[in-house]
Amino acid sequence: MPENPPSPYAVAQPDQDLSAWRAAALRLEAETNAVMLGQETAVRLLNIAVFGRGHVLLEGDVGVGKTTLLRSVARLIGGGYQRIEGTIDLMPGDLIYYTYVDEHGKPRVAPGPLLKHGEALSTFFFNEVNRARPQMHSLLLRVMAERSVTAFDREYRFPHLQVFADRNRVEKEETFEIPAAARDRFLMEIEIQAPSDPELQRALMVETRFHDVDSLLERLPQGMLAYEQLNDVAERVQSYVQTTTTLETYALDLCRATSMPGAFGVQMSDVDVLQLVQTGVSPRGMSMLLRASRVAAWLNGHDSVAPEDIHQVFKPTVGHRVFLRPVYELRRAALIGEFLDQVLNRVAAP
Repeated sequence: MPENPPSPYAVAQPDQDLSAWRAAALRLEAETNAVMLGQETAVRLLNIAVFGRGHVLLEGDVGVGKTTLLRSVARLIGGGYQRIEGTIDLMPGDLIYYTYVDEHGKPRVAPGPLLKHGEALSTFFFNEVNRARPQMHSLLLRVMAERSVTAFDREYRFPHLQVFADRNRVEKEETFEIPAAARDRFLMEIEIQAPSDPELQRALMVETRFHDVDSLLERLPQGMLAYEQLNDVAERVQSYVQTTTTLETYALDLCRATSMPGAFGVQMSDVDVLQLVQTGVSPRGMSMLLRASRVAAWLNGHDSVAPEDIHQVFKPTVGHRVFLRPVYELRRAALIGEFLDQVLNRVAAP
């Protein structure tokens, strides 16, 4: 019997066409990195999400390039792109339709951001999603979960849709926390930070090409990828990249350790880990971790998942799915990274 047998759930479907798609995916990264200095890690994670067909929550301070990064990827992917700003007075109907008075003074109804492009809608960006009311979060949850919405007595479907959102982390007034059910629908939470390299900071400040975002993005090839084929390619990647039973057990133990840190010897200074976690990674999160790991392996040139592929996506895929007890939640930003590092350190890799 082989020492490290393949998973009984794996279905091998090697496809030469995937090598061409991998080259295209790496070119997407190269084109994006040309306009997003010092964001290579974030760009790779966003690329994994694109080919994992998962939604993304972007985190970061004001002015670090979250919108520019997303607009860059959306332009390269092609398809319809829509953006909406979260405000406290935004209502679910604002996503579906808007009213106006035409040149003849008659009231008219036109499709809103969700319906404007129909099935060609590829990228939907909800800026400052935590400024929107819970009613908006409920609608967003359905759109993310089912890629559809009901309006005007019919169902509209968006088979190629990816939802991206970011949160305002500065102002706390008139904001509403995203509910756990909605956060769990995001494949990843990606942190965007300003580059720390003084030379990159100088380039962003001095080079005039970075001062006009619209002109900068126009240099990118429009629709470099065939967005309508991404769903099919994503599933072929999942079938092509293999896992082993040992590797799957390791990924499962990582997830179990987020719920039962004491059982895996996880320790943190000045924190009682037995009282830290309220809810660990959900079953959906477990499957999403392995899905993202397969895409990471593919982009890394592997035909099977290795522990380092899991490590690459573990924190962005798992972090927002671990909910801390209220007494620790206020210190979440300082605690969650250390907690997940300790999980990675304590669970033995194969």
